[in-house]
Amino acid sequence: MKKEGIPMPSPIPFGVMPDGSAVELYTLQSGTLSCNVITFGGSLQSLRVPDRAGKPVDVLLGFDSLEPYRTHGKSLGALVGRYANRIGGAEFTLNGTTYPLAANDNGVNHLHGGRVGFNQRVWTVEDAGADRLALSLFSPDGEEGYPGNLTVRVTYVLTEEGLAIEYRAECDRDTVCSLTNHAYFNLSGHDSGPVMDQTIQLLADRYTPTDPLSIPTGEIAPVEGTPMDLRRPIPIGARIGEDFPQLRQAGGYDHNWIPHGDPGTLRPIARAASAATGISMEVLSTLP
Repeated sequence: MKKEGIPMPSPIPFGVMPDGSAVELYTLQSGTLSCNVITFGGSLQSLRVPDRAGKPVDVLLGFDSLEPYRTHGKSLGALVGRYANRIGGAEFTLNGTTYPLAANDNGVNHLHGGRVGFNQRVWTVEDAGADRLALSLFSPDGEEGYPGNLTVRVTYVLTEEGLAIEYRAECDRDTVCSLTNHAYFNLSGHDSGPVMDQTIQLLADRYTPTDPLSIPTGEIAPVEGTPMDLRRPIPIGARIGEDFPQLRQAGGYDHNWIPHGDPGTLRPIARAASAATGISMEVLSTLP
């Protein structure tokens, strides 16, 4: 239903894929917040929020044209799947069957769904409104080595309080699936430089140490007494350079934390803030 005073969004051409598929950009608006989403990768292209003076600031890293999204390889703002993050040894076993996957990470592990993951596909617009956009994607059985015909629907909903992303997936066979959005935020503004002086807080007592190729070892380690302890707000750069094996190995923070609370319950898991703009962000999730 059209909201009074807010026009329904009309897509803007954003580029053309090598196979001729058109990529479009949609703008969502709610109160003082607005964001752009492109159909390539279902990617968040910008997110504008007011600073302490009420001036809109784009706090999301993104590109102004299609080609960098296709070639930079960092999944900026994209929807990632079938399986986000890494799968060690580029294979998994399910119901007694081993499924080999593309070793597209250091030639050893599988990363972000493979060589042509969901971040490299053009998504279909199912529904568009002034403050929401629903996108879908079909992944056939065997694509990138995964079993089952998988249908995914992701809905972006912008409210005056923030941005919500809802994920749904159905498959006709047992499979593995882990979806996420790969946005990079800079709360001082996308063009303001490094984020080291911005504060971060992760509501987590434990994290998962990794091997040198960023595969979790299986250990669940306490953050207490380590630079991985971000339970109180701290500048991102305050301890990132410490001589701690996990930081040295990863070149900084590149780990999973296990947030407080029960999985399945929507709860705060992270906060960040910029003193320069007065912009702060809280992240909530139902996931572990």
